[in-house]
Amino acid sequence: MVGVSRAPIPYYRWMVFVDGENFTIRGQELASRKALELREGEYYSKDTFLWVPNSGAHTHFNSDYLQVTPQPIRSFYYTSVVGDAQRMLDIRGRLWALRFQPVVFEKKKQQDKAKGVDIALTKDMLTNAFLNNYDVAVLFAGDGDYVPVVEEVKRLGRIVDLVFFASNGLNDSLRLACDSFRDITDVFVSNWESYPKPSEG
Repeated sequence: MVGVSRAPIPYYRWMVFVDGENFTIRGQELASRKALELREGEYYSKDTFLWVPNSGAHTHFNSDYLQVTPQPIRSFYYTSVVGDAQRMLDIRGRLWALRFQPVVFEKKKQQDKAKGVDIALTKDMLTNAFLNNYDVAVLFAGDGDYVPVVEEVKRLGRIVDLVFFASNGLNDSLRLACDSFRDITDVFVSNWESYPKPSEG
């Protein structure tokens, strides 16, 4: 009997889009509830950026059913900073060290959230979809305002994977608009719990 040849498993090109303000606010709330110590350094700056220790922009936290190339095409991290130009440069440098493309806006002290973050993320996610730069958008966000851009990206034939905290700030309409959802809570908590504390002097 002649063997049946199988088509190769398709691999998807992916890009990451992180609403860093949203992720940081909700992550700080979760850490407070879980009594986690978020330490200033390569993965955290209070009210400015937050990430999962021992991972970088290249880490794929999402759905197992997707076959993905080992590295994303590009990973964007959007946030804002209260401070001078040197402070903004410092945050960009720390995000770049995690292999993100940092998009950092200046924020006034009285502002809760910089409007530029949402606009820039939406623009980049849409533009790269139109230009056929990715097959899968991995979106780190919980805000329902992203539903229209998700629907438009899907109309263009792209897959949208959502990654966020399931029980902290996740809008159900956004979750249902995406093709898949991965709750990052357990990974976030366990990685921060095991992140080594600075040695006591």
